[in-house]
Amino acid sequence: MDIGAMLAHDGVRFRVWAPAAARVEVELEHGRVALERAEDGTWHGRVPDIAAGTRYRYRLNGDAAFPDPYSRSQPEGPHGPSEVVDPTAFEWHDAAWQRPRIEGQAIYQVQIGTFTPEGTFEGVIGQLPRLKQLGVTAIEPLPVAEFPGERNWGYDGVDLFAPSHVYGGPDGLKRLVDAAHQHGLGVILDVVYNHLGPDGNYLRAYSNDYFTERYHTPWGDAINYDGPNSQWVRKLVVDNARFWFDEYHVDGLRLDATHAIYDSSATHILAALSKAVDGVLIAETHENDVRYLRSRSDGGFGIDAVWADDFHHTLRRYLVGDREGYYADYVGTLDEVAQCINQGWLYEGQPSPRSGTPRGTVARNQPAQQFVYVIQNHDQVGNRPFGERLNHQVDVERYTASRPPHRSSTSPTTISSLDGSSPRGGGRSSPRFRRLPSQNCARGFPIPRTWRRFSAPNWT
Repeated sequence: MDIGAMLAHDGVRFRVWAPAAARVEVELEHGRVALERAEDGTWHGRVPDIAAGTRYRYRLNGDAAFPDPYSRSQPEGPHGPSEVVDPTAFEWHDAAWQRPRIEGQAIYQVQIGTFTPEGTFEGVIGQLPRLKQLGVTAIEPLPVAEFPGERNWGYDGVDLFAPSHVYGGPDGLKRLVDAAHQHGLGVILDVVYNHLGPDGNYLRAYSNDYFTERYHTPWGDAINYDGPNSQWVRKLVVDNARFWFDEYHVDGLRLDATHAIYDSSATHILAALSKAVDGVLIAETHENDVRYLRSRSDGGFGIDAVWADDFHHTLRRYLVGDREGYYADYVGTLDEVAQCINQGWLYEGQPSPRSGTPRGTVARNQPAQQFVYVIQNHDQVGNRPFGERLNHQVDVERYTASRPPHRSSTSPTTISSLDGSSPRGGGRSSPRFRRLPSQNCARGFPIPRTWRRFSAPNWT
């Protein structure tokens, strides 16, 4: 990266974008060093005789000091100083690993803080052989960017480049990715580019243009991708996406709630991301918008796959009978489930019974693996008052019948149900739906039934 704290042969070079500041200093343990302003609104300078492990803040206008927006490590949490990291120091063992494509993936969501008693990256490493045995092909950690408190779903992260010190920090995440690859498992990291958490979010101290009031999200201020100075905001996010691939060897990113990423630019930020990275991108969106899946040359965003929520909703209506909220848009019959599988998603522009407005576009010609199917996920479990999983609510026969039996390149991508059971691919036959899948139930991990967030009220 060309911004942040960068190790050099003669010390550490610092660069930060703070266009409204009159003075910026690097504050170290034993003093401050003034930075020089450039015409583009960045401040830069070199500090000799310091190395990796040095802790620092940026002091603005001689007043308050804040963490680096590009901080690679926050060893004392989001309110503490940033730490200089040597991105080349870790010894990788995955030189022979080939980054997988989206085809045929069976993805297992992992909440680092609750997956094992340790609640750390290291704790997950010990469970990788069992995940491999279950038939999982890739793990998908919920967001790990530094957050306030000791436990968090991750959707209130504030330091996008700093893996949580609670989980084990930068080296802990690198060890997990390295170990996953040695076990033949890919790593798809969940990232949040639609908002930042409120606690420990100091970006406004550097510039008000990181956010915008022209759009609104349910969880916090919308990020400014198309307003004044948005080129620097777009750079932050594109740099972050590249960072996970380059410095952490991840295989893909799951982009949280992309329907709340607002951008009227000529090139949407999602298209910019797909152009910038060499790896899998999966979008979480309820829009049923085929633009996500089409190539950039065809006017799309070039995203590899999307979470196709219609499958979950109609299947749950069939299995459990839920009628509240968005479940009211589904009849919950096997014919409806089959229609959803054949089409990729159910809504292709017809009006929603709840809202009366049209929803969705036609995507029947898209490859099946571009539709990510799940019978439950972190939202569907964690947002229930008592954290019930599907297997707590239906008998074993109906539960196993809802789970696909095999994995192939003509099947939808699948995500495990977070209760230790193993998805085995997709149920969408090409080109026609044939039958409801069934298989034996696999018993698995002692994951806590209820997930709780301890630090912030935003539920994503």
